[in-house]
Parts: sequence; C-alpha cells; structure tokens
Amino acid sequence: MSLQLHYGASLAALNTLRVPAWAGLLAQPDAIEQLPDLFAAARAQKLPWLVIGEGSNLLLAADFEGLVVQPRLLGIRLAMNDPAGHAPPAGDRVRVRAGAGENWHRFVQWTLDRGLFGLENLALIPGSVGAAPVQNIGAYGVELSDHLAAVEAFDCQHGGSHRFSAADCGFGYRDSRFKREPDRWLITAVEFDLSRSPAPVLAYAGLREELAAGGIGDPQPADVFDAVCAIRRRKLPDPAQVANAGSFFKNPIVPELQAAFIADHHPDLPMWPAGEGRNKLSAAWLIERSGLKGHRVGDAGISERHALVMVNHGSASGEELLALARHVQDTVEARFGVALEPEPRIITGAG
Repeated sequence: MSLQLHYGASLAALNTLRVPAWAGLLAQPDAIEQLPDLFAAARAQKLPWLVIGEGSNLLLAADFEGLVVQPRLLGIRLAMNDPAGHAPPAGDRVRVRAGAGENWHRFVQWTLDRGLFGLENLALIPGSVGAAPVQNIGAYGVELSDHLAAVEAFDCQHGGSHRFSAADCGFGYRDSRFKREPDRWLITAVEFDLSRSPAPVLAYAGLREELAAGGIGDPQPADVFDAVCAIRRRKLPDPAQVANAGSFFKNPIVPELQAAFIADHHPDLPMWPAGEGRNKLSAAWLIERSGLKGHRVGDAGISERHALVMVNHGSASGEELLALARHVQDTVEARFGVALEPEPRIITGAG
C-alpha cells in the first residue's frame, strides 16, 4: 500500500490562518498500515515530524523543513459493527467509532441524525476528530472527555499501535497526554459513549438565553445543536471567510486571592471556580479591557467580533501573527498581572 510523498509542499491551504509556509515533505496517509514505514524512514533519516489535523489549532510562524503528516483516516461506525450504520433497538448507551481524519462538526451532525446524544454542545468547533482529544475541546458546558471512551494512536517514536481509555488520556483543561507529547502520538481513531436518551446540558447562561429567545421551553438535543451553531456563527468569524484559528488563548486559572484583587477593581470580571483555591478568568474580558479587541497591525489583528480570536486579514505572515500574540500577552500581563497561554500549537522551526 504505497504512500505518496510531496516534496517542498505548501501548507497555506492546510492551516486555517492561511499562513504561507512550506514543508520539506508532506504525507497524507489514508491507512494505518502506511504509518510504520513512514515513521521508520523519518527516524532513520533523523527527520523531525509534525502531525496536523485540519490546521485549525496551529500557527506556522516558520517553514517546517521536516516531515508534515496529515492523517486522512476516515470512517464512522457503531462499535458493535452494525453494517447499516443505525443504532440497534436495545440498550441506552451506544459506542461510536470515528476515524481521525473525519471532520469534527460533520461527525457531531452524524451522531445527532442517528439519535445519539451527548456531543451537541460541541457543534461547529473547527478541526478533525483526531485533533479533538489532543486539545480536550470543550464549549457551552461540555468537554470532549465527558463522552470519550477510548483513543487509538500510533507511536511515532517507537512504532506500534496503542489503545488508551479515557482515564489514560491525562485530560485537563484544554490539555491531554497527546498535547504534552506532540511528537510521539498520531491519533488514528476515537470512540465515544453516547446515549439514546436526551439529556441536554443547559448550564451555560448564553445557551439558555439563546433557547429562550427562540421560544424553546423544553429543548431537545437538536435544539441545543442549532442554538450552539447560531451563537458561534454570530460571535465568531467563519474561518472560510476570515482566516483565523478560533480561540487563541486559554482562560487563565489563577489563585483566588489574585482573582479577588482584580475583581475588587473590576467588579464585572467574569470568573468561575476552578478548584483547589483557584479561579478561572475570562481571557476575552482581559484582552478587551486591555483595549485590544479589534486591534490590528498590518494584516494581523484581533477580531472585532471576539477578543479571543486572532485573524489574518489578508497576507499576514506567521511571524507577524506571533508578534501580535506576544503583544497581547505582554499587555494583559502588564495591566492585570495575568499570564495568557496560547491554545494553538506554535511552530517556530523544524524542531
């Protein structure tokens, strides 16, 4: 099963910030059987590698002279191997398996269309299924880890496939063992435990308000899905229209005393308990109060619609976007004493 390698490949169309960057080699494997030889050759030639999904959580601030691997491992099915692709009639819990190369939003739609619930709050998050566990994506009161059953991954450094339970994934806030070991694991498939019984999660205030505004008093999962899509489309720029990488900074978690000090001077500061004497603060609020919402340097800018989103208005380079991100970090820390951590993986060289 041969795998074509592309030499001197442009990555501009493979990252949602549409940054012009190049790879020494590009491989897009569509079968797990292609991975052992691919990475054995890279190790033998001492080539660094970079695994990407749909490029929606990535800032290329330099060319990558090594091997870029974009898995295109497809397929969605019930784990009990129903050939028709429909849930069997008995039981409430259903396990669904998806290839890493599947688009995340289309996968969520697939589950909802078959009456399998749990992921509807995560609708319209850009990226691939394989990238979702890396970041432990979350939105509107739900995190991926709430419904994840298992991750299958190839060990790029040593060869061989491994299966991780949810407990083995080391999930945290926008974090996982796969994010902490980015050069070791290539996720090949993800399994989820979903339910046939609707149990909408409505804890997020903005979501409740959106449903109420639509006159929906007893929301079902499809209503939640539609409301989440409406909120995201209203608040966030569409990467297809304005190049961006979604939320660029994590909400910072700080000691309660530090949060209380900031709140004493800014009573409208949004914050949430984060356990063990800590609070989570709104990064968007901190950036906006630092006067940076809508800020622009050349074609690198902060979205006017949402202060967490960094955008490429046209021909910004990765270096220019990284410089803007660092300016945001410096400005917020100087004003509030809070360090912001970027969400995307930032590439500044071949490794």
